[in-house]
Amino acid sequence: MSEEIKHECGIALLRLKKPIAYYKQKYGSALYGLEKLYLLMEKQHNRGQDGSGVAVLKNDAIPGQPFVYRQRSIEKNSIQHIFDEIHKQIINSSFIDSKDKVTQIIENISEAPFIGNTYLGHLRYGTYGNAGIEFCHPFIRQSNFKLQTLVMAGNFNLTNNDLLIKRLIELGQHPRNTSDTITVLEQVGYRLDEDVNRLKRENPNVLGRELFDKIANEINFQNILKLSAEEFDGGFAIAGFNGSGYSFLLRDPNGIRPAYYYEDDEVIVITSERPPIKTAFNIDYNEIKEVPPGSALIIDPESNLTIVNVIPPKQKLSCSFERIYFSRGTDRDIYIERKKLGQYITPKILKSLEFDLINTVFSYIPNTAEVAFLGMMEAINDYLNIHKLNQIKNKSLTDNQLTEILSIKPRMEKIAVKDAKLRTFITADDERGDLVNHVYDTTYGIVNNYIDNLVILDDSIVRGTTLKNSILRILDRLKPKKIIIVSSAPQIRYPDCYGIDMSKLNDFIAFKAAIELLKEQGKESVINEVYQLCKNTQDLGQTNFVKKIYDQFSTLEISVKIGQLLKTEQINAEVEIIYQEVEDLHKACPEHLGDWYFTGNYPTLGGNRVANISFINFIEGSNKRAY
Repeated sequence: MSEEIKHECGIALLRLKKPIAYYKQKYGSALYGLEKLYLLMEKQHNRGQDGSGVAVLKNDAIPGQPFVYRQRSIEKNSIQHIFDEIHKQIINSSFIDSKDKVTQIIENISEAPFIGNTYLGHLRYGTYGNAGIEFCHPFIRQSNFKLQTLVMAGNFNLTNNDLLIKRLIELGQHPRNTSDTITVLEQVGYRLDEDVNRLKRENPNVLGRELFDKIANEINFQNILKLSAEEFDGGFAIAGFNGSGYSFLLRDPNGIRPAYYYEDDEVIVITSERPPIKTAFNIDYNEIKEVPPGSALIIDPESNLTIVNVIPPKQKLSCSFERIYFSRGTDRDIYIERKKLGQYITPKILKSLEFDLINTVFSYIPNTAEVAFLGMMEAINDYLNIHKLNQIKNKSLTDNQLTEILSIKPRMEKIAVKDAKLRTFITADDERGDLVNHVYDTTYGIVNNYIDNLVILDDSIVRGTTLKNSILRILDRLKPKKIIIVSSAPQIRYPDCYGIDMSKLNDFIAFKAAIELLKEQGKESVINEVYQLCKNTQDLGQTNFVKKIYDQFSTLEISVKIGQLLKTEQINAEVEIIYQEVEDLHKACPEHLGDWYFTGNYPTLGGNRVANISFINFIEGSNKRAY
């Protein structure tokens, strides 16, 4: 999307099933686990650039030595920075023969830092705007007892975090901050402590080290995760491990947040996307499985993997934005789905052009829209083939006439290229606007002045700010007759509360358009009605009252108004905005039906609550988040 929004984080959990010496002998490096983790994280760098973190567990650490290592970074190239620092610590440790390279580590490498059995990596997008290193996952709940030490990282947002924090406080806890990450960590930690205490009570005659060894073998992680998650409202994929060697991944019951896994006789690996696993281990896509919604993957200290349902699964409503934009397009299924998004919106484009392809130039912004653009161009070529056939069929044509018909083809051009070197934030606000106009370089001389239409495909249109302040002005310099901005996603109308940084209604151009239409048509009473419903309803989670704002208008009416809001006096060309229909989105992505940001149909009650509170904040002029 031309206006970037921050979104879901990325996770990578790797469990080595063999001793370190096995990987050193077979693959020539005792750093096999770290090397694989680095690759799994780099292949998900699209999922988080506000910071990264790595934690490593040594299952066999002896008392007196660390058993958990962690490194985090908020540097610009945080993944590279983390692994550079880890490399330095290994090199500088007393367990390395300084005469040899890292790959030739001596036998007691198992005692070196960051060489372990379980590896957890995380890539962060700060949806709360907190960018400090202390907000980077993984988080650690420390204890001198290995089995009660807990390390966690996740891709999630909870809508009822305030309630969960309150209950933890009532239990006697003192959370060190109120982020949902701490809430989840303390919730699981509390249940872990409870299970440890249960086993202590059940074994009154077993004491000391023998007791904790026994508990480590009998602890019930399935029940710990079940009790922890039964009150969670949100979308989540939460990974972690405890100090005694249990690892886990817990996924929400609607499957909102993505999670995939792979197992062979050497490793168990879990990630937020499929391509990193395929790339890192060179395996067939069919060997990579999706974690079932509401399930937990639990790996015991002996590396046995079990998949258990811990939360009753609900309707599968996986985030469709993953398919439109967030996940890497190198995933086979996502690639196909994005092409379909381009194909399905083509009839609207052709109708808007009145089927004039001779005087139309097609392009896309940004690069992530390229696959949908390919699908759109395929559909346009299909239309042209039928059009040519109808012109030729049952007609007597000269060679010149036939050549003229067959030579018709869509005009595809690279119109705008983003100049990544241009930094606008270093200037004062009153100077920044002019610089924004130069963020993109354009290809001049391709568009015929005041004759050609210009069709630009985008992933989605969220706020419209970049379009209004920059892209439309830049495109207008090419002097097209008409600019058509096409969104491969439907209109974004409602806040997200499950991981994407879209929490304020007034940020959305579709919402602004609907409010303007209500005012223009003398329907301002609807605005007040919705406000009163939100203010006077005790349980804001039962109904999404904001839907009433949009019920007054068709999708086309709102699209037209958006075009009017984005077209400034400085733009000479006609401007039209075309959005994907929700029905066509579902056709393109049939296994990812999560569409609450488009339809307001939230999978949890917390979503309705967030939408209603966001509307209250809009009316009352509050710029705070709704959850």
